[in-house]
Amino acid sequence: MAATQGRKRPFSFLPGIWFLHGVASGDCGADSALHRERSRKSSCMRNPVLIELTRGSLLESAHAGAIAVVRVDGKAVLTLGDTAQPVFPRSAIKPLQAVPLVQSGAADRWGFGAPEIALAAASHSGTARHASLAASMLARAGLGPAALACGVHDPLDHATARALIRSGAAPTALHHNCSGKHAGMLATAVHMGEDAATYWRPEHPVQQRIARVLGELGRCSLSGDVCGIDGCSVPNWAMPLEALAGAFARFVSGDGLERERAAACRRIAEACWAHPDLVAGPGRLDTAVMTRLPARVLTKGGAEGVYCGALRELGLGFALKIDDGAKRAADAVVAALLARFHPEITDLAPPAALTNWRGIEVGRLQAAPALQQALGSL
Repeated sequence: MAATQGRKRPFSFLPGIWFLHGVASGDCGADSALHRERSRKSSCMRNPVLIELTRGSLLESAHAGAIAVVRVDGKAVLTLGDTAQPVFPRSAIKPLQAVPLVQSGAADRWGFGAPEIALAAASHSGTARHASLAASMLARAGLGPAALACGVHDPLDHATARALIRSGAAPTALHHNCSGKHAGMLATAVHMGEDAATYWRPEHPVQQRIARVLGELGRCSLSGDVCGIDGCSVPNWAMPLEALAGAFARFVSGDGLERERAAACRRIAEACWAHPDLVAGPGRLDTAVMTRLPARVLTKGGAEGVYCGALRELGLGFALKIDDGAKRAADAVVAALLARFHPEITDLAPPAALTNWRGIEVGRLQAAPALQQALGSL
């Protein structure tokens, strides 16, 4: 029985397909009065609280959000909150963005094995291994780090960041968590004989292929009005959580996909399961989950409280968004969802006890009643 709360549908649906009315495809970042009005109306709806934090006997913080769990056929088995409103999935869709790299033949041409494909689907931590592998991917396609358009940030791995500071070295684009994804996009552009300098732009064939993959896997039509620019400068397409959840269910199962697409998806998923340390890094939830549950659960987190994934054996995909963008809440929701089916990994959840700097327990982090009830219905 599907659990449903407070759902709005600014889109109209045909079986498995949604359309944004009155909006023609256009350049990424395009805007319209229609879309602004629908966004304004949707923002008036309150999503339920999913995660609570207490201090003493009182509620100190609360994280609202929405979550969808969907079967391969698009049927929702759980919806909580507004799962029809498009959200930017950010890095949570990197495994899907890697599909053209594999399906186009670029991965085979440049000799990319499972490690390289896993890094193309990664939000890696910027360790020496991550950075050197990204550099190797570029070199095989005849490119150098200067070709990366992702920008530069400190490594997410604290030990690596501290080591750079001690050495007096500055981080490079190779340390960016998206450098593997960008290396894969560049390798695809070179393989296809396309301009590598503009691979990141929305109108470039590399990005257009990715948009088609997202639309086909999510069974949705993407227009310019639902496209934004990600932190790494490539386009990011907003999609309803139900569409994202269905896309991940199809990604890991291959059901309903043509043979070459299904094979590419399977190869990417298997690469992530074989090298979960490359998908994220030490101490991070994606790496921990896929290390413990290889070939069973695929997870991929994104910025601003988004998480997507799939439970392969059950034929289920899931997607969630925390309204305030809190990573701690997104991690807690994912851990609670996965523990519903795999109680052996409850220890991977964020600590329930909140302690101060002296180690004294001062509060608790827990699933809110709405989430507990919804998960109990699964």
